[in-house]
Amino acid sequence: MAFLLNMIHGKFTTIPPQEQDCTGKVVIITGGNGGIALEAARHFTQFNAARVILACRSLDKGEHAKKDIEETTGKHNVVEVWHLDLASHDSVREFADRVNKLDRVDVLINNAGLLVFKRELIEGHESMLSINCRLPVQETNIIKALDEQPSVLEHYNKTKLVQLIFMTQLAKAIEVSGKGYIIVNGVHPGFCSTPLFDNTPWPFNLIFKGLLALFGRTPEVGSRALLAGAFADESLNGKFMSNGAFHELPRIMQGDEGEKMCRKVWEELSGVLEGIEPVVTNKI
Repeated sequence: MAFLLNMIHGKFTTIPPQEQDCTGKVVIITGGNGGIALEAARHFTQFNAARVILACRSLDKGEHAKKDIEETTGKHNVVEVWHLDLASHDSVREFADRVNKLDRVDVLINNAGLLVFKRELIEGHESMLSINCRLPVQETNIIKALDEQPSVLEHYNKTKLVQLIFMTQLAKAIEVSGKGYIIVNGVHPGFCSTPLFDNTPWPFNLIFKGLLALFGRTPEVGSRALLAGAFADESLNGKFMSNGAFHELPRIMQGDEGEKMCRKVWEELSGVLEGIEPVVTNKI
């Protein structure tokens, strides 16, 4: 019921158009070859970004998206297509090494996501948790508590909760380290007509198609949420945004117990990362 109410609310709630001069800026968008990420990349190109890097698993789809952006904006030599497969540790390392060679990065939008109705393991970890959280998560007490129900949609929602927890704790860790200033936030674009639902099996595909036809936002409107997060000021550091504006965190993350859970998840995720890439958390 809450899912349906949120869709209806989103249908009749407008995200204001976002615009900012991005001259000289370097933007990276994962999963940038389609949906709201493609539209965000188109906007950044229109806003005079120096480089817009589409991080894609399929280079062919990435090149098609690049051509589409160039044809609609009339701007060339801005969009680049880099390979990134978030299901592969090696691919993530190679991509990170390539990013480290850039002179600057002004905006990073971690948009790539996955919704599957069949449980799969990727390098030993559940696929939605691995890709949606941008890192593999081991089966720990906290993660098991978040994954008690077998419902696929419930599981997808829980991967998004882990994302929010990681985001808030990362923002705090960056602030404590004092090594630099980066604004980190999490955005919810609403229920959008994107390729996210392409792999849903029958009869769910028919259900989602019907819901999208009735309540779905266009990818362009959804992309405004990504832009709002990218253009946010320090007041939104470590915050959750919905419909392009501040939104309260889920109740499960609030209060003393919520903070305790968030710290526990952060510690567990950091431990997993350290197991993959030693001392990586020291770089925060």
